[in-house]
Amino acid sequence: MYVSQRALLYPGATGGNAGRSDWGLAVTIETPDGERLHALHQPAPTAGPTVLFFHGNADRIAHYGFLAEALSARGIGLLAVSYRGYPGSTGRPSEDGLLTDGLAAFDWLTARTDGAIALLGQSLGSGVAVHVAAERPASALMLVSAFDSILAVASRAYFFLPLAPLIKDSFRSDLRIARANLPKLFVHGRRDSVIALSHGEALFGVALEPKRLVVLDNFGHNDIWTLELADMLANFVEEHIPAPSAGQE
Repeated sequence: MYVSQRALLYPGATGGNAGRSDWGLAVTIETPDGERLHALHQPAPTAGPTVLFFHGNADRIAHYGFLAEALSARGIGLLAVSYRGYPGSTGRPSEDGLLTDGLAAFDWLTARTDGAIALLGQSLGSGVAVHVAAERPASALMLVSAFDSILAVASRAYFFLPLAPLIKDSFRSDLRIARANLPKLFVHGRRDSVIALSHGEALFGVALEPKRLVVLDNFGHNDIWTLELADMLANFVEEHIPAPSAGQE
């Protein structure tokens, strides 16, 4: 378990070519430690907001054309980042590496937009999004299927192992989110068997106001993405990030 833990935590880190995508412009983001990240960017209208998206551990950014389309229809841009070691990006994943990737993506986007930035993280990506929210001036934070810490999730699954001294990447969002002083939306499926609702509720419990928790009764971990969820996220962005004035358009 100790030797293979990163293979278990980052199953999507298969490297190789990113392949083709039916949405966004393919861009490259350079990190301070020398990695090159593949990303897809659908720019917002002038001065419009952009969602910076951090995906789950087995996912691909190419899968989110539906989200880009739903946001674009509301005048919201999208930047989705492939972590180091994931298709199209160099390097190998680790907690420190992914947190560096998140900050590099935010800084890249800040240099290229006049609009506000909302953070969106799903599952593993929630840990990256919370860290970025604690370190950078984002305008909103949206977490889908979030956890309090990887240590807590792993300890629940492998209760018979002494994980605390052995785990390499603990992703302690529960210790970081208090520094995320911005509007927060938590969305979790009640039937989630990968990251139990209790982990999302635990993180919600230690987060500062303003915050909102939405529990989707009929959804789990892998079926939570729907057009209704995309619209919910767009509504939250519009609620907390005012539309640009006529002089800015």
